[in-house]
Amino acid sequence: RKSDNEDCIGIRVPADAQLLAKGVVAVIADGVSAAEAGREASHTCVTNFLSDYYATPESWTVKHSGTQILTALNRWLYGRGQQHLRSELGYVSTLSAAIIKGRRVHIFHVGDSRVYRLRDGRLQQLTRDHSVCVDGKQMYLARAMGMDPHLQVDYQADDVQIGDRFLLTTDGVHDFIDAGTLSRISGSAGDADALCATLIDTALAGGSNDNVSCQLLCVASLPAACPDELLGLSQTLPFAPDLEPGQILDGYRIESEIHASARSQLYRVTDTATGEVLAMKTPSVNFSDEPDYIESFMLEGWVGRRLSSPYLLKAKPERTRRSCLYNVTELVQGRTLERWLSHRGAIDISGCVDLIEQIGRGVQALHRRDMVHRDLKPDNIMIDDDGRVKIIDLGACYIGGIADRTSRPGAAVHPGTATWSAPEVKNGSTPTAAADQFSLAVIAYTMLAGVAPYEGKLAAANNVADVVRLTYVPAAHYNPHVPLWMDGALRRGLSPSPENRYGDVMAFCYDLRNPNADYMTTQALPLAQRNPLRFWQAVAGVLLLVELITLAKLF
Repeated sequence: RKSDNEDCIGIRVPADAQLLAKGVVAVIADGVSAAEAGREASHTCVTNFLSDYYATPESWTVKHSGTQILTALNRWLYGRGQQHLRSELGYVSTLSAAIIKGRRVHIFHVGDSRVYRLRDGRLQQLTRDHSVCVDGKQMYLARAMGMDPHLQVDYQADDVQIGDRFLLTTDGVHDFIDAGTLSRISGSAGDADALCATLIDTALAGGSNDNVSCQLLCVASLPAACPDELLGLSQTLPFAPDLEPGQILDGYRIESEIHASARSQLYRVTDTATGEVLAMKTPSVNFSDEPDYIESFMLEGWVGRRLSSPYLLKAKPERTRRSCLYNVTELVQGRTLERWLSHRGAIDISGCVDLIEQIGRGVQALHRRDMVHRDLKPDNIMIDDDGRVKIIDLGACYIGGIADRTSRPGAAVHPGTATWSAPEVKNGSTPTAAADQFSLAVIAYTMLAGVAPYEGKLAAANNVADVVRLTYVPAAHYNPHVPLWMDGALRRGLSPSPENRYGDVMAFCYDLRNPNADYMTTQALPLAQRNPLRFWQAVAGVLLLVELITLAKLF
């Protein structure tokens, strides 16, 4: 209806690989008419959101990807607006996006565009309008892209069912059609494009004097409950046979067996095309009928190929054709941290902190990709001949970008190893970066004190009551060379409550290296705060003495 169209819509249904990894995206935007460049703002929102979303790492959750993109877009629009003095509003637009990934829909929303869901004949508005009414007449946007440097975006996620319909509209449509008519038209049989045309004609006939735009997504089918290409690949490839020195498998010559266990075999191999010496890991046939194990094995290679950190084991690109299941990685010469701990001799605090920092940097590289290791322990950490750390076992990683394809919390349930895991992981909670930070603190305490934290009772803490009874014993109790401020960092990192730990693993590592003034006065705290167990033992002892004296006087 307007001479200048300030609405913009876009949708992308990618090819198979990205369809599984990133999903289908529909986005709608309405440039603010009073703004200087509403048309450019809405166009920028739609085109950039579509292109940037599919460029984010596959391991990122939809929420992480969308939030990062919208934050950057908002800063750009706001910055452009500040360059133009003729209008205070500048480059301003609403934006609503629906992303269907796996069996979940993710909604991002700011402004007064809308996303509806029609299910079983019932139309539900999933977004709320960010607008305010002035003088009981005029509506004004309270929130929009480019309006404020600090963007607040509404986000929600929910399950998707076959037969669901998602309707995205600008106010030129939904302000002029009642909910009953919206539901009747969008739920009618027929071609989706024709239904959208009917909605637009109805809005215009109802007096709409604005741009009119809408999109209708009809969910005709969905992937399986666990739509993992990893598991799908594993079902088409057999387990590797027993390999012997001299044998060639897909261009890799087997040199020798490095290690064998009930779960896997590790071989030293040579790439016959390049001469590079590598390591090949094959799964144990003992687990050929366990999907979770197979998925974990394939996940290890998937993660290793998507990360680049000197502190993480690097996986080699896959061959174009593989005859069986295996992972090929760089070869690390050295020993595990577990063996290092058992043969290190006297405790070198500075050397321990160096190793802890390296582990922390590897864990940080995972967290930046929305991954949580969730099985961090000395047996999964290698120290090479030059003293460099490599985190070698990535098969237990919790990957946000894979987990949010379904409504279940993770791909394969993996509780970690009790001795090294955070209490919330053992209790089944969705793992977070704070869980890895706790495991790193357990490793750090063990390295510095020479014993496990919480008097070795962490593994037996299987419920909230057990966790509450855990008593922190300062590392200096076992190793008097551990300084006060370092003990303070360990205490915080080992807090049973995730919210009381460090927000970042490197912040924990920093406090191990640099004295934190907050931890310099720990000894001045009352005994009840320094060591609650000893405090209550002392109280109980005093009360017992009082009772004995009282009984003696009475009798």
